[in-house]
Amino acid sequence: MGRVERVWVYLSATPLLWLAATLVAYQAGAWVFRRSGERAIANPVPIAVAMLIVVLRATATPYETYFEGAQFVHFLLGPATVALAVPLYENRLAVRRALVPMLAALMAGSATAIFSAVLLARWLGASRDTIRSMAPKSATTPIAMAVSEQLGGLPSLTAAFVIATGIAGAILVTPLLDTLRIRDWRARGFSAGVAAHGLGTARAFQVNELAGTFAGIGLALNGFATAVLVPILSGWLR
Repeated sequence: MGRVERVWVYLSATPLLWLAATLVAYQAGAWVFRRSGERAIANPVPIAVAMLIVVLRATATPYETYFEGAQFVHFLLGPATVALAVPLYENRLAVRRALVPMLAALMAGSATAIFSAVLLARWLGASRDTIRSMAPKSATTPIAMAVSEQLGGLPSLTAAFVIATGIAGAILVTPLLDTLRIRDWRARGFSAGVAAHGLGTARAFQVNELAGTFAGIGLALNGFATAVLVPILSGWLR
């Protein structure tokens, strides 16, 4: 075994290797994002995901080994979500004034996300397990996986749908809302949070703090709405 191979074997046994790889991949994606003039199409998350997939495939590293290191980033999702309460508190007056329109938008957005996913999957001839797995795709990952498991879907497949939805939403939300001439930061942020959960919220914060605040509210409320609506519609999903 050559020197490079010995070094790789030693490093691959250290969980911190994959934590470092995750951070480096995201920083590379963030660099591309800045160099592109912060265009939505150059969102750092899909770039980082693609880089990590290439590395894992090239090194034949199983996901379980990778997650031993990446779990530290996964753990920080909880505190990061709780930290959304800070801008929410700072903008509480704006939130209070928009409460009724937000609830109306929540019901429309959550129902549309569920029905459109199921109808598209049925039109494409997807199996029942795939349909059940796809229904909660617009909720944040832990809620979506729990709902999918309750319906008899595949939580791992649901997680993939959730990530794909978030990436697509983060890329499309800004140009789409610009095309629709929606200028209100509250509406822009809330729609991003409802449709694209955490990644949409992150994108909203990149653009405007008020939009990010309402995106965080949309993320939380849509998680609750999805957890309620999807089981109610479970008979139709079957």
